[in-house]
Amino acid sequence: MTEQLIRVVIVDDHPLVREGVRHALSVPGLEVVGEAGTGADGIAVAKAESPDVIVLDINLPGMSGIETAALLRHQLPEVRILMLSVHDHAEYILESIKAGADGYLRKDSLPEALRRAVREVAAGRTHYETAPTPAAGSAAPILAVAAAHRLELLSRRERDVLIGIASGKANKEIAADLGLGVRTVESYRESLVKKLGIATTAGLTRFALETHLLGRSPPP
Repeated sequence: MTEQLIRVVIVDDHPLVREGVRHALSVPGLEVVGEAGTGADGIAVAKAESPDVIVLDINLPGMSGIETAALLRHQLPEVRILMLSVHDHAEYILESIKAGADGYLRKDSLPEALRRAVREVAAGRTHYETAPTPAAGSAAPILAVAAAHRLELLSRRERDVLIGIASGKANKEIAADLGLGVRTVESYRESLVKKLGIATTAGLTRFALETHLLGRSPPP
């Protein structure tokens, strides 16, 4: 089976950094389709190219990477965002999460770590990296905040449909429970996939468990 191509836009104000990122992503399955040096230009390039992933520097001149991420999330909700930063403090990661980023990677990471992070977020997962040698369990609060923030993106009806999916119900059953048409439930399901970046029933179920929508903790 042919690997699906992941299209990437790089936004960083340093040409040498952009060249390095582009080189790291010059492997089968990944393609850099655009570059920009500012947040505004990055948004314009993203709108023109419709990439799968945007690799976004957190420190940009003028409009910051955090502000750019927030605008991208609003204007291009289907695009996945991976922040790049020289900072490894949790507060920067949390601010990125709140802005809508799907991942966070330090600029001193190895090329393979960058490729892995791009593939992770393109696949609908999250990738948040803190210090080079984080204390055991230190990522858990960050992941919890990320999940909670993504949950806030959902409307009440979308949450109801998500609960139905996580309970193992088919669209027809969910429609009957909520007094909706089957096509309406299908529309809500498509919206869930788009907002959460999770395409599978198993993934949606896991998300519902992680955010305690079903009233119990996720499995170990």
